Amino acid sequence: MHSLGHRALNPRWLLYILPLAFLAVFFFYPLLSIFALSFAPQGTLDLSALHKLISTSYYARTLWFTVWQAAVSTALTVILALPGAYTFARYEFRGKGLLRALTTVPFVLPTTVVATAFTSLLGPRGRINLWLMALLSLEKAPIDLRHTIWIILFAHVFYNYAVVLRIVGGFWANQNPRLEEAARMLGGDRWRIFRHITLPLLMPAISAAALLVFIFCFTSFGVVLILGGPRFATLEVEIYRQTVNLFNLPLAATLSLAQIICTFGMMSVYTRLQARTAVPLEFRPRRVTQRRPVTRRDRLLVVLNVAFMLVLLFTPLLALAERSLSLGVTGYTVTYYRELFYNRRGSVFFVPPVEAVRNSVGFAALTVLLALVLGTIGAYLLARREGRLSRWLDPLFMLPLGVSAVTLGFGYIIALDEPPLNLRTSPLLIPLAHTLVAFPFVVRSLLPVVRGIHPHLREAAANLGASPSRVWREIDLPIVARALLVGAVFAFTVSIGEFGATALIARPQYPTMPIAIYRFLGQPGTLNYGQALAMSTLLMIVCAVGFLAIERFRYGEVGEF
Repeated sequence: MHSLGHRALNPRWLLYILPLAFLAVFFFYPLLSIFALSFAPQGTLDLSALHKLISTSYYARTLWFTVWQAAVSTALTVILALPGAYTFARYEFRGKGLLRALTTVPFVLPTTVVATAFTSLLGPRGRINLWLMALLSLEKAPIDLRHTIWIILFAHVFYNYAVVLRIVGGFWANQNPRLEEAARMLGGDRWRIFRHITLPLLMPAISAAALLVFIFCFTSFGVVLILGGPRFATLEVEIYRQTVNLFNLPLAATLSLAQIICTFGMMSVYTRLQARTAVPLEFRPRRVTQRRPVTRRDRLLVVLNVAFMLVLLFTPLLALAERSLSLGVTGYTVTYYRELFYNRRGSVFFVPPVEAVRNSVGFAALTVLLALVLGTIGAYLLARREGRLSRWLDPLFMLPLGVSAVTLGFGYIIALDEPPLNLRTSPLLIPLAHTLVAFPFVVRSLLPVVRGIHPHLREAAANLGASPSRVWREIDLPIVARALLVGAVFAFTVSIGEFGATALIARPQYPTMPIAIYRFLGQPGTLNYGQALAMSTLLMIVCAVGFLAIERFRYGEVGEF
């Protein structure tokens, strides 16, 4: 009896409660508030918002658009990324590691940066239109993809190409090539071998990658809001409009509830598909499955795929950086970067735009601190050998990835507006929301390394008289230090680029960099557009450097993101 009481009061177990309490207050409570507002906006059962959602054709069209644009975006992404996945899986060539890291940079960019990059490349004042106007002596831009479905689809492919490249390419790289060689010896041509052998073996990985891309496109917010304009709205965008523009909170809550059900359903299917990629197959190490491109056909295949990746993934980003220096002038200038330090009369900001940079860095620093503390505790809790506890806590810690950021921000608006959690007007709400988004990334970065620490190391230190805190400081910390650094960079990158939740909860006097970019793009004039380009370029550089640091500091392929 004494031992049970001692265990219940063990400070270590009290420490383990922290991530669970954080999720309860800042994740489950806002979601329950959305449920309550959906079905009982005045405290009694009221299904009028649900009836309006079902009976109004506009919301049915919104749901249909959300589904079909996600499906088309997913199909295009898979089709265009499979050749690149094959190239990465089967060939070893100079610069491959750097290229793999660079191809993932677009995926970690904020949606506001991606939207601005495509505007600077394909917009009426974009680089391609300017070249065509000069070449053909035209007075009007020949290509105008603003507010069309094509620019949305193009941006989604750009954004999610690396998902298919990494998941399918990583799975493909370890498959035994002798299966294909045996089929070739039996007379099979390339197409029959791919259709009857390679494709069935790849289907679990392709399905998992496709579903993950579908989820990202289904919850697309910034790309559709900025590039699609008023003509197009996903569920995510409609939640934002109902909340900010119309202040119809019950209907926004019902839309959020519908999206939660859809995304949780898709996440559950994704986890099952992901588990299927772990079925026992005849895997081989990559040094066996990959070869140098020797023949002319091999070299041509590698060159064409690398060129396609570079054009698809980096042309918009280069156009963004170039236009930030050349907009409206002959030659190049840093005028728009200097303008970020001034708050001109009539500006959409309450503070100089550079304050958005300071706010983003400050919020990101606090997010890193909170996410590292909670994520480290969560990783150690999952690493314990008590299987039943780990089995239900593992998916629980991943649940924030299944809820859209806009839905999360909306939940904060309706839940955290009265004592003792009256945080609705507090700037602290922003890093709290960012921490919730970053928490799963930190846990997954740390967990494989924490599980890999041999328990005999701790036991030997404890037998020599070291206290638990000293054991962690001198045994665990040197081992997990690099994984902690990866988690910190993940948290910083997630925070500094987060737009969906921040768009709902940020106060006007505390803009972040993505919010500043969105405000600039919403105002007419070359000066505002130039400042949007300049701030997008700065944010792009920060995110790119952050992700390259993640690739540099992670333990080889260890880590689950």
